[in-house]
Parts: sequence; structure tokens; C-alpha cells
Amino acid sequence: MEEVQKIPTLIGTKLPEMELEIFSNNDTKKVKLSDYKGKWLILFFYPADFTFVCPTELEDMAELYDQFKENDAEVISVSTDTVFVHKAWHDNSPAIGKIKFPMGADPTGKLCRALGTYIEEEGLSFRGSFIIDPDGVVKAYEVHDNSIGRSADELLRKLQAAKFVREHGGKVCPAKWKPGADTLTPGLDLVGKL
Repeated sequence: MEEVQKIPTLIGTKLPEMELEIFSNNDTKKVKLSDYKGKWLILFFYPADFTFVCPTELEDMAELYDQFKENDAEVISVSTDTVFVHKAWHDNSPAIGKIKFPMGADPTGKLCRALGTYIEEEGLSFRGSFIIDPDGVVKAYEVHDNSIGRSADELLRKLQAAKFVREHGGKVCPAKWKPGADTLTPGLDLVGKL
């Protein structure tokens, strides 16, 4: 019988301690991922600056950034470009010029490799979205082929669901759940539905 290769999951694992250079507020600086402990963190990986699908996604995130902040989350977009390329893109693209969240630079691919988004033969990242809780633990993630754009609305909904579950132990959020909608209590809500 052929042995099946087990693919590990990142759910429940701690974010690795790493330093990242960011472009933010027209300045560059180094941050540690642990600097974001105590709040939710969205890591939003994309392949490269000055491309086609990427600005549509980043503009979508920029439009909802205030809502992410209202949910006690910081957003960091990450590509393998340098902070200088991020600045040039920010200065020359009307869509990217809307961005107020930090743009992370991972030119060596260290963070991309750690979270499984790095494409070795291209030196780029897949489109990956990671929701990290205030303890630095991965609660949700998805990785897309680079031809498939993502929805900031859905990522915000997932963040809100993860935050609700953390704050209301024992409750879970059903499909399409949004803040204010009914939730479920495993075991109790199953009675009468079988």
C-alpha cells in the first residue's frame, strides 16, 4: 500500500519570531512580529508590486482598513519586494496610494517560507491570508493560486468570527455568520435537528 504524504497545518501554531522591514506613513522601519502581540494581526501575502491582480486586492484591503482596526487588528501586506519598491509603488499608483496599513518587505522569502507561501523557482509569494490571534497563534489561513484574487470583506468576516469565538467560549459561528447574527453552542444546538 502506498504511503500518503501528510501535509501539516498551521492552525494552532505560534507565529515564528521574526523581524520585518515595513513601509508605513511614508517611512521605513523594522518591526518584530511579536510587537503585535495583544492584538489581532492579518498577514496578507501577495506576489509582487507593480502587477495586475495585487493592486485590486490591496485597494480592497485599504477600503476596509478602518473596519479591521475597529476589530483590534493590524493589517500587514507582505511581498518579496523591498520597502523601496513598496514606496515607489505607493508614490506612483492611485490604488496603492490609498494604503495606510504597513507594507512588509520579505526579499529573502524568510517569512513566506515559514508560512508556506514561498514559490522557490520564482522568488515570489502565493496569495496567502493569515489571521493571527492576540497570543500569536494562527486561527485561520488560506493560500490561493496567484491568478485568483481575494475578498477583503470575507477576510474581515473571518476575523470577526474568530474574535467572537475567542470572546465567547463555547460558541461557534455558522456559515456566512456576521456580527449580530445567531451563533451555535455545540451539543445544545444539535438537539432537535437530527
